[in-house]
Amino acid sequence: MSTDTTRITLERKDHILFIGLNRVEKRNAADLAMLAGLALAYGELDRDPDLRVGVVFAHGDHFTAGLDLADVGPAMAATGGLPIPEGGLDPWGISTPQVSKPVVMAIQGICFTLGVELALASDVIVASRDAQFAQLEVSRGILPFGGGTTRMPRIAGWGNAMAMLLTADTLSAEDAHRIGIVTQLVESNPLEAATAIATRIARQAPLAVQATLASARAALVDAQAEHQKLPGRLGALMMTKDVSRGMEAFMTKKPAVFEGD
Repeated sequence: MSTDTTRITLERKDHILFIGLNRVEKRNAADLAMLAGLALAYGELDRDPDLRVGVVFAHGDHFTAGLDLADVGPAMAATGGLPIPEGGLDPWGISTPQVSKPVVMAIQGICFTLGVELALASDVIVASRDAQFAQLEVSRGILPFGGGTTRMPRIAGWGNAMAMLLTADTLSAEDAHRIGIVTQLVESNPLEAATAIATRIARQAPLAVQATLASARAALVDAQAEHQKLPGRLGALMMTKDVSRGMEAFMTKKPAVFEGD
């Protein structure tokens, strides 16, 4: 089943939710309608037990030119952030918890400001070699408010992060890969490579995938506290039927078909 909205396209396939940015005429610059659609898509991904992983991509030649400040600026000035509609989740994980399922991103062309921060909030990033990355906020008189200041230093290292955040310089795909923003570089068609990764994730035991993701995220905040929680996380998974399916697959040397229970 696929749904085409004004700014966001959604397509479900084999436990994967494909989320497409679709404002091609504006190089996918995000206005309020796109931001609302993206938040609702993340909410759907989080709630629906049949969905196991999301793939975020962009229609056209560019991932995103960033925020459409003419459209979004007044709302930001009034609220101090981006509005999240009922039933949605903040894709950047700032004003709401992050989506509980993995997100794989496919990036081509320019990926500016909130696009970079969306990558930082995601789990696996595939980019074509023509991709370009920039945090332009300081050249607009604002600061990165979607996780650039909080996630970039951890992922890229302090010096690399400051060189990007404080200069508004553009980074090549190769340099973004070198400092850890990009996971995998491809010559072309990053969506194909991202889909392949998402397909492999979707074949695993979904509750185990979600528990692994939650544990890794919690460890970033407090690794010692997460160490104490690991036995409980493991114990909960050991009670699931998917563990039996996984053990049977190991014994019979056949692929497991996990049901998420």
